[in-house]
Amino acid sequence: MSDHQQSDLNVVATGSSNDLYKSSPVRIPGPRKVEELAKRIGIDLSDDEVQEYSELIKGLMGCFVSVEKIPEPTLPVKYPRLPGYRPSAEENPLNAWYWKTNIEGAPAGILKGKSVAIKDNIAVYGVPMMGGSWIIEGYVPEFDATVVTRILDAGGVIKGKSVCEDFCISGESFFGAKGPVLNPHNKQYSAGGSSSGSAALVSAGEVDMAIGGDQGGSIRLPSSICGIVGLKPTHGLVPYTGAQSIEPTVDHLGPMANTVYDCALLLEAIAGYDDGLDPRQNQTKISPVKYTKELETYNLSEFKIGVLKEAFEQKESDPKVNRLIKDASVLLRDAGAGVQEVSVPMHKDGPNMWFCVGYQGVADTLMRGNTVGSGFKGFYPTSLVDAVGRGIQAQPNDLPHTAKLCWMIGEYMKHEYHGRYYGKGQNLGRLLAAEFDKVFQDFDVLLMPTIPYPPSKLPQKDTSITDLITKSYGVINNTIVFNLTGHPALSINAGFIDGLPIGMMLVGKMFDEITLLKVANAYEKLRDSAPK
Repeated sequence: MSDHQQSDLNVVATGSSNDLYKSSPVRIPGPRKVEELAKRIGIDLSDDEVQEYSELIKGLMGCFVSVEKIPEPTLPVKYPRLPGYRPSAEENPLNAWYWKTNIEGAPAGILKGKSVAIKDNIAVYGVPMMGGSWIIEGYVPEFDATVVTRILDAGGVIKGKSVCEDFCISGESFFGAKGPVLNPHNKQYSAGGSSSGSAALVSAGEVDMAIGGDQGGSIRLPSSICGIVGLKPTHGLVPYTGAQSIEPTVDHLGPMANTVYDCALLLEAIAGYDDGLDPRQNQTKISPVKYTKELETYNLSEFKIGVLKEAFEQKESDPKVNRLIKDASVLLRDAGAGVQEVSVPMHKDGPNMWFCVGYQGVADTLMRGNTVGSGFKGFYPTSLVDAVGRGIQAQPNDLPHTAKLCWMIGEYMKHEYHGRYYGKGQNLGRLLAAEFDKVFQDFDVLLMPTIPYPPSKLPQKDTSITDLITKSYGVINNTIVFNLTGHPALSINAGFIDGLPIGMMLVGKMFDEITLLKVANAYEKLRDSAPK
């Protein structure tokens, strides 16, 4: 290629000369790297072709060099703060805090006087974030996630970052890089995952409320195990902007609190459209709602509740749990609600559909996409992309067993079957959602166990990989279904077995959090006033 031709390529790509490459962080691949890249994607090049492609690539790489010099827009940071500190063991008896802060927001608002913990897969400006993983330890975001800004705008005080499981891939609380989160009711037991720290801190009374994240049950599972209220809203109702993603079609952020009222209050503060920054949202369906106001007036007899037959028939189902949840449904029936059994046979197939989506989602979004992914219009946290990308490249052996397993399966299925099963899983997910929507023509809410069996003890250090993953996966069979369909689902404490909390899950119609919260609120009052 002539010098004149090379210059033309640079002008086409960047509108400037080769001086653009000087002092640029963008490295231009040489012939050896080009040959390696070609082999990686299955292309055979002759020596002459390698040299020619190298020259072409060098010219066309100018676009990346040019873009690197232009400042990019980011999310706003509206409130000053100090960075906080890593708490000592004495300050952190449940190992539930990753970082402590005291970030104050607006002087007035609906969250005035409320203390809030933020799951550590969500960015808080100036505060270290590791997403439960050694992979990005030391990363400090330069922006606030949208939910963080909304909490501060509402007058809430952010007391710190709560521990989450490593890359949020666990339904139990023993996969975090900083060690297990302990159950406040019995420290020998799991606190549930992956929003383990959020649930434990709320349950222990260290904060009034918390934000959790949920891709397969990660708000509802720890809420069940720690005995609090946790809501996975309708997909897209709460913006996910500024949080680490596993798979955009199942990502949710939501509120966790000790009472239904506080859960509704936090939802009121964080729900709503995010001006096109979050691709999970459909702006035509999202409008502000005063959820707490709606809790003031209703009649339980207005509601029809379906007890989902298949959710009590999981292979892991424990008769004691089933009996406790059925008793809770009787409490609602005796108070005037219409309660009857209903069947959705496809419910049991839901987890398999989710895994077809989730395994490849983990490979594409979490691993290859560095917890952000691509292919959408919206906000890209490029500093997080850099941190995760460097970490995975430099220390892949530090990934948790759950992530390694998901990544390997996802890579295999994508390359051997070309993404067919991801697509089929998504298609069947729409069919599954339609099956539930049919039931919601006759019922307002569905009722079932959050987890089919009682909480589990924390594993011993010599526990095998198989046993660790089996424990982590076994809790999700009822919860994960509604990440795929997108329906709102809430876990509330239904009682105790051997001193440990058992959660009841209520599932509602799309964007009908109001009814879901009303039924949960009615049950909470009945439960608390029932003879002990």
